[in-house]
Amino acid sequence: MSELLIISIIIAYFLLLLAISMRSSRGAGNDSFFLGDRKSPWYVVAFGMIGASLSGVTFISVPGWVVDSQFSYMQMILGYLVGYFVIANVLMPLYYKLQLTSIYTYLGERFGRYTYKTGSWFFLLSKIIGAAFRLFLVANVLQFTVFDAWNIPFYVTVILTIGLIWLYTFRGGIKTIIWTDTLQTISMLTALVVSIILITRSMDLSMGEMIARVAASDDSRIWFFDNWKLEHHFFKHFLSGAFIVIVMTGLDQDMMQKNLSCKNIREAKKNMYVMSLSLIPVILVFLYLGAILIQFAQFRGVAIPEATDNLFPMIATGGYLPQLVGIFFILGLVAAAYSSADSALTALTTSFTVDILEAQNWEEKKLTRARRQVHLGASVVLGLAIMLFRAINDENVISAIFRMAGYTYGPLLGLYAFGLFTRLQVRDKLVPLLAVLSPVLSFLLSRFSEQLFNGYQFGFELLIVNGAIMFLALLLTRKRPEPNMSRT
Repeated sequence: MSELLIISIIIAYFLLLLAISMRSSRGAGNDSFFLGDRKSPWYVVAFGMIGASLSGVTFISVPGWVVDSQFSYMQMILGYLVGYFVIANVLMPLYYKLQLTSIYTYLGERFGRYTYKTGSWFFLLSKIIGAAFRLFLVANVLQFTVFDAWNIPFYVTVILTIGLIWLYTFRGGIKTIIWTDTLQTISMLTALVVSIILITRSMDLSMGEMIARVAASDDSRIWFFDNWKLEHHFFKHFLSGAFIVIVMTGLDQDMMQKNLSCKNIREAKKNMYVMSLSLIPVILVFLYLGAILIQFAQFRGVAIPEATDNLFPMIATGGYLPQLVGIFFILGLVAAAYSSADSALTALTTSFTVDILEAQNWEEKKLTRARRQVHLGASVVLGLAIMLFRAINDENVISAIFRMAGYTYGPLLGLYAFGLFTRLQVRDKLVPLLAVLSPVLSFLLSRFSEQLFNGYQFGFELLIVNGAIMFLALLLTRKRPEPNMSRT
């Protein structure tokens, strides 16, 4: 693909984002930035959250996962539905009842200042790692498809990537994100569908013929009940999916900030139900894309790369298909990555401003100045994290760093479960230590699980174990309940 063509696509796309930003941020104040004035239409939030729930990692990795794990990811998607039901009926009513700007304020009201700060810092850490990794993927693709040919250093690519996000989010915040997410979701889904159509046509097959081929292949296997020790077993995936959604949506300021921008709890629930049901066909289509990429590689005699994440980029931009596929691939990748990264930057700004600086009650001008400084600082931190990943320059290590973000949600799961389902009080000053020990013990269990448990392999269900360890630690170190204490 022409480097100039790729740059032209990206520039045109961001000009459209900036136009939406300028329109949506008119008259925006701090309440608009943090909560969109609580006036966001639920159906717009629901559609935009499809793109925000996915990412550049999903756009590249999910098709590649089919090589090793077939359609087993759908087992987790069924678990997602349970998780979204819990969020809609347990967590969101609590957040709306307390009229929260940051969801971690609940931990302060329920347990105390140290617990509140612990929850906030764990969110900040996990979101920085996750957002930086997603942006690293995009910056890396742009680097080898465009900027390497122009001898532009990687750090310039990073500065441009972060700078563009900062430019269209620093004024409007979540009020802007709600609308830009809609454009990004449209772009991502369009790229997905167009890629499938063009790949199918390039093999001289009709859509019905391709669907029949995929259905008859081993790649489309969904259900895994045969060996419970393996990480793809149905019940492990199903339970993991439920808990992953609870922590990575319900206990995540980034995702819940959009829900809290709805007019009321009734509309927020509509958003959650519609969005969760919409994810089923979307993920299924992503997996279908992975299956037809395998079919195409076999058809053209192309070797599937060892790093399966490279399967889609290699075929889309490697000259095997019409240039239009590469164009839509770049558009979809950028849209998918930025739909999650821009809201992450806004959530980082919100959490640090509200939870760490405790600035929500400051005078309006002072709060605005602090919020913009934090927004800029969060952008710089993300850029430095991306450069760190680049310096490591080892895909396996980067993957491990990204997985570490999942460990940070375990303590949050334990804390919220302890707060919601018991009337007990914690030893507030001890919570930061327990929150560090919990993921450390979880990592050790995962590292030596096959030796300790007769070949058992931990998969995503390690999150549940992490949360259980935190819950047990809080139970063992609890304070004596106060008389007549009521549940928050």
